[in-house]
Amino acid sequence: MSFQVALNFEDGITRFVECRPDETVAEASYKARINIPLDCRDGACGTCKSLCESGRYDGGDYIDEALTDDEAADGYCLPCQMTPHSDLVLRIPSSSAAAKTAAATHTATLVDITRHSASTVEFALDVDDRDALDFLPGQYVNVTVPGTDQSRSYSFSSGPAQGQASFLVRLTEGGAMSGYLAERARVGDRVEFTGPMGSFYLRELTRPALLLAGGTGLAPLLSMLERMAQERLTHPVHLLYGVTTDQDLVHLDTLGDYAEVIPGFTFDHCVAAPDSTARNKGFVTGLIDSSTLYDGDVDVYLCGPPAMVEGVRSHISSLGITPTSFHYEKFTPAAVRQTAEAA
Repeated sequence: MSFQVALNFEDGITRFVECRPDETVAEASYKARINIPLDCRDGACGTCKSLCESGRYDGGDYIDEALTDDEAADGYCLPCQMTPHSDLVLRIPSSSAAAKTAAATHTATLVDITRHSASTVEFALDVDDRDALDFLPGQYVNVTVPGTDQSRSYSFSSGPAQGQASFLVRLTEGGAMSGYLAERARVGDRVEFTGPMGSFYLRELTRPALLLAGGTGLAPLLSMLERMAQERLTHPVHLLYGVTTDQDLVHLDTLGDYAEVIPGFTFDHCVAAPDSTARNKGFVTGLIDSSTLYDGDVDVYLCGPPAMVEGVRSHISSLGITPTSFHYEKFTPAAVRQTAEAA
């Protein structure tokens, strides 16, 4: 028997290793040719000190100068000493380059293109080495636009255990991937991507969670919900989904399905356009109060465009509430970034 250990490096690259209960995480990493920086293997130097964000383990033997009791209580650990009792997620305080590793490259076949609306497309890939593709729900990959040398970053909308990898894309005028998906994409096309990457991923849930999505920022939250459905998590989870117009709303049926299978999961949505037929008009901030934030005893996951992310952060701050943890990811269409850079 072995456990899966996710090593999330400070440059956003995540690598996965298989670790037996009778070997340390550092030993398993070296077997996988991933060199976690360390100056000893005896729990004496503290060089490999990392934060365990999820999972159970035996911390092993070490001296107080390498890891204090307070640090251990806060989840810090020494990979050179720790042995797993479950799957683990570790935040490694070094770059992937320092560990002499890099993001993996995968090739795949385009097997489905779904036009949800005039503004949103979802595509699915059959990955050649699917068994070797591991990721944490919420993470993204860099997808090379077929027929070009350009790449675009997209979060998985599928869960880590699902057979195909899927991605939700907002179509933008002049966008390289938007043009490909809207005009040239055909089932059977070959696609390449690298990853996984990113520090926006689902941690172990030990308290209520509030999920906030703006537009196609729903994608990584769908991946998280898929994991929650698998694990039958019972902590209260509420999702708020905001878009600009009615046509931007996608996957409401999917959210309804998750509400049927995830105990404690509820959701609501709002539309900013004044002429919307939605029950809630305006922005997601209008749906956030002390009760949805459990007076601070909550883990917040937020993904959306920069204006939305900053608006939500300011709103929560104005309520005088500090969530126990707050994880967020901003996304900006490449065409918009390029226009801004050229100005």
